[in-house]
Amino acid sequence: MADGQLVGIVLVSHSGPVAEAVAALAAGLAGGGATAPVAAAGGTDDGGLGTSAELISAAAARVDRGAGVAVLTDLGSAVLTVKALIAEGDELPDGTRLVDAPFVEGAVAAVVTASAGADLATVEAAATEAYTYRKI
Repeated sequence: MADGQLVGIVLVSHSGPVAEAVAALAAGLAGGGATAPVAAAGGTDDGGLGTSAELISAAAARVDRGAGVAVLTDLGSAVLTVKALIAEGDELPDGTRLVDAPFVEGAVAAVVTASAGADLATVEAAATEAYTYRKI
């Protein structure tokens, strides 16, 4: 954690309502106290299905507190959009990282871990570890 700041989380989905619902779920499950900043970036600028570089950039700026930003995505073109933004170098805050994790379980793990004050590498590890969660 940099200077007492929390890692920010951005959830990128092809659907605005899905991104918003997963953000609300993750924040709700993070428990009481300080919750890491989390923002949804779902759908296109006109509310359709897809991804929007502008919505992703705006969400990352909203959650940036100087400790890094973890970005989780749902499907392939969301990944490509985030990778393109990172490659451009000036569209996302410094310390923004695309995290390879399952969308729902990874989002919950990331928000809970970031809310506990973990650094970006630990938040990424927790989200990635969600791939091993067994349902039965």
